Amino acid sequence: MTTSANQSVPKVLEKATFAGGCFWCMVKPFDQWDGIHGVVSGYTGGHVVNPTYEQVKTQTTGHIEAVQITFDPSMMSYQELLDIFWVQIDPTDAGGQFQDRGESYTTAIFVHTEEQRQLAEASKTALGSSGRFNKPIVTPIFDAAPFYEAEDYHQDYYRKEPEHYKQDRAVSGRDEFIQSHWDETSSK
Repeated sequence: MTTSANQSVPKVLEKATFAGGCFWCMVKPFDQWDGIHGVVSGYTGGHVVNPTYEQVKTQTTGHIEAVQITFDPSMMSYQELLDIFWVQIDPTDAGGQFQDRGESYTTAIFVHTEEQRQLAEASKTALGSSGRFNKPIVTPIFDAAPFYEAEDYHQDYYRKEPEHYKQDRAVSGRDEFIQSHWDETSSK
């Protein structure tokens, strides 16, 4: 197919899916970059079709709160997304993240392609051997599973409820952890 000068070639967008505890805290770190076309909060990895938040928080559906990012790889690479992801989490905690405990708040990388798998595994190995943490990296890497969009009130929560978002984040311990393990140039 040829295109004329007046027709633009459609961008090839990709998806990345990361679980890092409460999805409210995982949207803003990705949402602020050029090349990001959307960050959706949702649930993945479980056995219930189209779960609700009320079902997921019972810890019986097998789902993990996650964000699915639609990105333009010509502007933001998957490796850059991985770098942002690692800075947002405690990759040594298998029981949840910060104040949020339980299976639905654990960390995971859900890969959509073999290239993403290779990059994620190399990134995890590099982080594990970096000496940054004194415990093993336990964040698993899974094949992407069906992703179910969370309820509307969970979407873009940091924008819709900025005061509650700031308050929740302040008491979670996430920011203190990030500051104690990463220098300020590692996160935006």
